[in-house]
Amino acid sequence: MNRLDSTVADVATELAALRRTSDDPVADRAAVAAAILGFVSEPGDGALGRLVAALGAEWTTTALIEHRPGEEWRAAAEAAGAAIGARELSAGLDRWRPRVDHAAFRRALGQAARVGARLVLPGDAAWPAGLRGLDVHAPFALWVRGRVEALAESPSIALVGARAATHYGEHVAIEAAAGLVDRGFAVVSGGAYGIDGTAHRSTLANGGTTVAFLAGGVDRFYPAGHEALLTRIAETGAVVSELACGAAPTRWRFLQRNRLIAAAADATVVLEAGVRSGSLNTAGHAAALGRPLGAVPGPVTSPASAGCHRLLREFDAVCVTDAAQMAELVHVAEAAVGDSDTPVRGDRPTPSGPASHEPVDDERAVLRALGVRRARTVEELAERARVTPGAVMGALGALDAAGLARRAGQGWVRRRSA
Repeated sequence: MNRLDSTVADVATELAALRRTSDDPVADRAAVAAAILGFVSEPGDGALGRLVAALGAEWTTTALIEHRPGEEWRAAAEAAGAAIGARELSAGLDRWRPRVDHAAFRRALGQAARVGARLVLPGDAAWPAGLRGLDVHAPFALWVRGRVEALAESPSIALVGARAATHYGEHVAIEAAAGLVDRGFAVVSGGAYGIDGTAHRSTLANGGTTVAFLAGGVDRFYPAGHEALLTRIAETGAVVSELACGAAPTRWRFLQRNRLIAAAADATVVLEAGVRSGSLNTAGHAAALGRPLGAVPGPVTSPASAGCHRLLREFDAVCVTDAAQMAELVHVAEAAVGDSDTPVRGDRPTPSGPASHEPVDDERAVLRALGVRRARTVEELAERARVTPGAVMGALGALDAAGLARRAGQGWVRRRSA
């Protein structure tokens, strides 16, 4: 018995509670492998994603828990044609190996069982089809409190915006969510204060389905002030995270959480956002994935709407003012897809050409394109980094939050510390 089989046998009881499936040794191995991979890595780790795509989840997991030497990893990766260099592999092993902690993993599974969480895998019927667009940056598994079926409800629209929402923004969010529920849409958001929370509440008040993606484990709802709201969401919809129970939300995890919101929904709408709002990062992910993107205009004197106006002026966002126009984002996209041989929604491939760059790679390319003294506009950065303006916007949001870039006048510069 190898160490993966030993781990499967050791957590069999917890696994049965988390999967709600009959005993199946093959399925058990796949579930434990996916859970371990998510446990040892940070969200969106493309290096691990490429290895799993080439070597398989079970080989990769077994090699991790058996602490196989780097030479064996390199030989297997080379034989499988994995696009990962020796330096990147070495750095990855340095990240993942310290997290291989059997006792901590068992505690996470036990906590998931105590709060009634479910483990959902990519092959399950409830898996959001749109996450396939994330390719090697897709999560290995999802932890869900609530109805797992809510994850796959379609059509769906992500409503996102500023935490420091104005009365105007909250009014728009209430009306938008109610109108989308009337049209049969599920509403996806991030469970945060401000626009997110308002969209969730309006959806619940109108009898709709809403899904909240968290940046930490589902065992401890965050923010704490939304514990009652997230509990209500779990009663009829779903509260979701790719992180195991016990994981704390961090700045990087919030930014990576945004890619799930953009990918899981059929379209994304930014209702209200300042120039440095995290919702612009979500918009950037939606643009990079080729998903429909809408923005609600606000008063030209309101800083809280400056980010929305920037989306309308500089990017491919569609101006939307009510639920009917938001619904058109999905229906028009479906009509366009229906007239071609392109698959719909979750089967839609990632864009070809520059837009096919994944978010992590975009951030590196944009960081290299930034200057220290001279500010460069989004258009200049897109040309230098050879990515789309939407991808640049998403990358800049992540770099700004990480303290690597900052706005300077009409452009952006790299922080000297970077």
